[in-house]
Amino acid sequence: MFTIDKYIVVDSLKQAYELNQSKRNTIIGGMLWLKMGRKNIGTAIDLTSLNLNKIEESEESFKIGCMSTLRDIEVHNGLNSYFNGLFSKSVEHIVGVQMRNMATVGGSVYSKFGFSDILTSLLSLNCYVELYKGGTITLKEYVEMPLNNDILVSIIIMKDKRNASYSSHRISSTDLPVLTCAVSNIEKQWNIVLGARPMKAKLTQFTLNEKPNEENIKSMISNIIDSTSFGTNYRGSEKYRQILADVLIRRNIEEILHGGKYAS
Repeated sequence: MFTIDKYIVVDSLKQAYELNQSKRNTIIGGMLWLKMGRKNIGTAIDLTSLNLNKIEESEESFKIGCMSTLRDIEVHNGLNSYFNGLFSKSVEHIVGVQMRNMATVGGSVYSKFGFSDILTSLLSLNCYVELYKGGTITLKEYVEMPLNNDILVSIIIMKDKRNASYSSHRISSTDLPVLTCAVSNIEKQWNIVLGARPMKAKLTQFTLNEKPNEENIKSMISNIIDSTSFGTNYRGSEKYRQILADVLIRRNIEEILHGGKYAS
C-alpha cells in the first residue's frame, strides 16, 4: 500500500520531467506493481493526458507510446503479423486480460523487472527507447544503464525483416515465469535473450552459417548457457534453469528454422 500527498495530471513532457527530478515523486503508469509496495509518494505524476497510448506504424518501424498497455500490443494486428505473433505469445500468460489492460509497456520496460516477458521479447529485436532528455538509444544500452529520473516516452522497433520466436516456462499458466526466452534471426546473426534467470533479461549475439547444422546449434547453445548467470529462488534452481534454457532456446530456433510450434 502507498500514500500520495499530491496528484498531478501533467500537460507536457517538460512538466513531467521537472516533477520527476524529486526522489519523492513518481510516475504512476498503470499502478499495478507500485501499489504492491509501501511508499510515501510526494507527487504522483499522471501521463494520461499526453496522448502516449498509441502504436504507430510506418514503413520503417513501429512506435509504441509508453502508456500503451500490454493488451494493446497483444491484439495489435500490425505488430503480431510482422513478428509472427511474438507479442501476443509473450504476454498471453500475464495474469489475465484485465491486468493486461492496465499494465503499461513503458512501466514494464522502464522498471527492467527480472521477470518481464515483454522486456525479453523486445530485447531480441532491433529496438530503441526514446527518452525525454537522453534522446533515442538502443534498448540493449538502456537495459544496462542504472535507473534515472528521465522519462521513457516511447519504444521504437525497426522493421528489418528478422524472424523471431518466444517461449517461457511457468509452474502454472498465469504464474510469474521460471525462465523466459526470445530468439531472433536475420541473415547470419542470431539474438538470444534469457530472462527471469531470476535476473533481468540478458541478450547474447551469435553469428552462424545461414543454414546452421545441429552441431553449430548445439555449440551455440552450450556457449550461451556457459556465459550466462542463473540464480536460484523458490521457483527453480540454477541447474533447473540451465536445463530449461537449453530446451527453450532450441525450441525457438526450431520454430524460426522450420516453423515448429511448441507449447510455452
